[in-house]
Amino acid sequence: MSKKFKWQWGSFFVGLIVMSLGITMTIKGNVVGTGPWDVFHIGLFKQFGLTIGSWSILTGLLIICTTSLYLRRFPKLATLLNMLLIGSFIDVFNWLLPEVHAFGFELAYFVAGFLVMSVGCGLYIAASLGAGPRDTVMMIIASKGYSVKTGRMVMEVFAAAAGWLLGGPVGIGTVILALGTGYIIQPSLFYFKQKLEQIIGEPLT
Repeated sequence: MSKKFKWQWGSFFVGLIVMSLGITMTIKGNVVGTGPWDVFHIGLFKQFGLTIGSWSILTGLLIICTTSLYLRRFPKLATLLNMLLIGSFIDVFNWLLPEVHAFGFELAYFVAGFLVMSVGCGLYIAASLGAGPRDTVMMIIASKGYSVKTGRMVMEVFAAAAGWLLGGPVGIGTVILALGTGYIIQPSLFYFKQKLEQIIGEPLT
């Protein structure tokens, strides 16, 4: 097993775990709203049962099937693992983390989750093993001549609106997560990718 393989996949898995922890913390602190996709998953959970993580997996599976048919190619292994593991980790952390009901504690959960999620996202992307299901949709929209930022915004507005109609928690936190995560993901990605390339001794593409 090569050094590159171990560090890439290790960073990928640790990044997914950290990101899932952050996502769950924002869900626990949803007094100010939660991320656009989590609004959708929570809305589905409220209407149809199962778990929030299960809906994350099922939504990801539907997106992967749709994008694979559109692009006429099989998804990467990392994309499939992203779909399966994030939903599973969300359910585990949702069970492990204590419930809080005071506004101050919920707000602290949200802020900490926002930071943890963004750093974890930067770490998993730095591994350069493939995009998650929802990121693939964003890139398809961008390939039509729109900016990546526009593609992400269209996708997240749709998810948040659908989730709100299903009873998901939309609030100022939803806007903060939609617009603010990139400001932490970008430097985190740059830092982790630089460190990985130094350790491995070659560029990651």
